[in-house]
Amino acid sequence: ELAPSDDALALIQGLGAAVPMVLFSIPIGILVDRRNRVRLTIGLALLWTLGTLLTAFAPSAGLLTAARMLVGIGSTGSLTAALSLCADFCAPEQRGRAMLIVNLGKALGVALGFALTGWLFGLLTDFSAPGWLAGLAPWRGAHVLLAAISALCLLPLLFLREPERREVEASPDAPFRIVAAELWARRSFLGPLFAGQVAVVMADVAATVWVAPVLSRDFGLQPQQFAGWVGALMFGTGVVGAVLGGISADMGQKSRRRGGILLGAVIAAGIGVPAALFPLMPSVTGLAVALGVMSMCGAVTGLVVSVALTVLLPNELRGLCIGAFIAIAGLIGFGLAPWVVTRVSALMGGEAMLAEALALVGVIVSGLSFFAFLLAMRRAPEPVR
Repeated sequence: ELAPSDDALALIQGLGAAVPMVLFSIPIGILVDRRNRVRLTIGLALLWTLGTLLTAFAPSAGLLTAARMLVGIGSTGSLTAALSLCADFCAPEQRGRAMLIVNLGKALGVALGFALTGWLFGLLTDFSAPGWLAGLAPWRGAHVLLAAISALCLLPLLFLREPERREVEASPDAPFRIVAAELWARRSFLGPLFAGQVAVVMADVAATVWVAPVLSRDFGLQPQQFAGWVGALMFGTGVVGAVLGGISADMGQKSRRRGGILLGAVIAAGIGVPAALFPLMPSVTGLAVALGVMSMCGAVTGLVVSVALTVLLPNELRGLCIGAFIAIAGLIGFGLAPWVVTRVSALMGGEAMLAEALALVGVIVSGLSFFAFLLAMRRAPEPVR
């Protein structure tokens, strides 16, 4: 309907998520460390629901990007609050398994982004929409329905209560200079950990954004033909990856070796390197298998890093660090990764080389994540008690 080019799609989907992450993740992280996290989560949930509804009525690419930014503020900020809350609901040695709850929700959301939206799109395309949706294009009507579903799903948050904060070294109201000093003292560990997770996000975001065009252009499939199984694949591998990540993080803590909590992330990042070649597979089945392995590895590293931040850092640093992770990952991963793929494909010969460019970028950033996680493991501090 809006006839965007690949570059325009990269900006809408990339910058629409990256700008809110860069501008708001760190301030929201500070609020998570110092304010009531449950109330903050409810406000952010209302914000992403509003952004979803506004997406349905955006008349131009500019306003569509603005609506996606509202979704980005709400969804990324609430993830920071959810991880902080989850850490205080359980003991450190159980955190890997406990954080499966948050990551299962995240995996389900990514999966439904493909499956539910694709099903709604097909339904509104093939059948007459209800009167209140009849004047909207199918993709717009699908977003109206998604906003309604989101509003219903946030109702249970009203029954959640703020837990007591655990493992605090400095008061939540401590001056920021004290917090900054605590961060600086851990820079040799946080630097490579940041780099490793940002590289993983780059590979995963590029794959998520461009897998649909690759399936359409290189394999001749329509959205209705692949939306369901791609969604199921993302969810299934996300669940498996979260389970493996949680178990590996808890087992790594029990090993008592330095940085053992990160061993699962190192292994997953290494496996993700060959899996990043999924766009070049000769069949849809081969593509699905490699994409699933890559998705699973990304889920493993994401959960392991989340657990590591809550175990190896004091409470007053967690929200800030998670927010900083999201901000940097948003700037580089969401903001640049889709665009980098289009630039590489242009250098390789144009949009027809999208699959080759996606594979090349994925292999390079996945390799960087492996070495970064290995370095972070060697420099990991002792757990906070």
